[in-house]
Amino acid sequence: MTKRRFGSTNIDIPVIGQGTWMIEGNNDRYAHNLAIESLRLGLELGMTHIDTAEMYGNGVVEEMVRQAIMGRRDEVFIASKVLPSNASYYGTLKACERSLKRLNTDRLDLYLIHWPSSEHPIHETMRAMEKLVKEGLVRLIGVSNFDLEELKEAEHALQDETIACNQVLYHLNSRGIERKLLPYCHSKKIAVVGYAPFGHGNFPSSNSVKGRLLVEIAERHRKTPHQVVLNFIVNHTKIFTIPKTSKPERVKENGESVGWNLTEDEIADINRIFPVPAYDVPLDMI
Repeated sequence: MTKRRFGSTNIDIPVIGQGTWMIEGNNDRYAHNLAIESLRLGLELGMTHIDTAEMYGNGVVEEMVRQAIMGRRDEVFIASKVLPSNASYYGTLKACERSLKRLNTDRLDLYLIHWPSSEHPIHETMRAMEKLVKEGLVRLIGVSNFDLEELKEAEHALQDETIACNQVLYHLNSRGIERKLLPYCHSKKIAVVGYAPFGHGNFPSSNSVKGRLLVEIAERHRKTPHQVVLNFIVNHTKIFTIPKTSKPERVKENGESVGWNLTEDEIADINRIFPVPAYDVPLDMI
């Protein structure tokens, strides 16, 4: 799996990681075991960045991640998130403590606030984040679903540390971050991690104009449309991405999305059919 320097850090992580939102399925044993098996397969294929959150399954998913990484903790880059409702100074410290316990680890590689809080000032959250870094419980601080002004506010709230990444929704039908947010992050060496790279149940149909283009490109490379999308995201926009799946066959498909290149003409065609908005749009989130 291809790796890239994570923002301004000295850490290289896989360009394709593993998301975990709703991987618990119906909360039955079969769904849990299949999801854990998929995460383990992803680790074998080099997708060692696992993203989770205290919100996912009310903590159940963090416990599933614990099982998936058992015996392999030092190989894995674990990111988790504090809920905005818990993001007071002491609330953030306690939330991190709970996540560490569920994950059965002594540190998080990356800790983010899940989205901007309307209840707690960002400087409280960032002060707690810096304390967690000083205590060795967190390596890197990040934010999620922050627009440009919110990101700048979070940066200014830090005293000794820097924002390592902003995790945002990004897929070919949602490219608004490319107007201002992504260039700013690149200029400040803030990693951008895109979630839901295939959209949210709205991946282009093979019968549509957009879908037919992806199929045509995929056939030329003996790949799938989903692999074309992931390849474009990580190679063209230089975004890290964390597709979520609880199906082993999909994990393998995701893992084979790099190690080859789209042509300049194919990139141009994708940009033409999936254009960046010509005007500012609110930051999407799902």
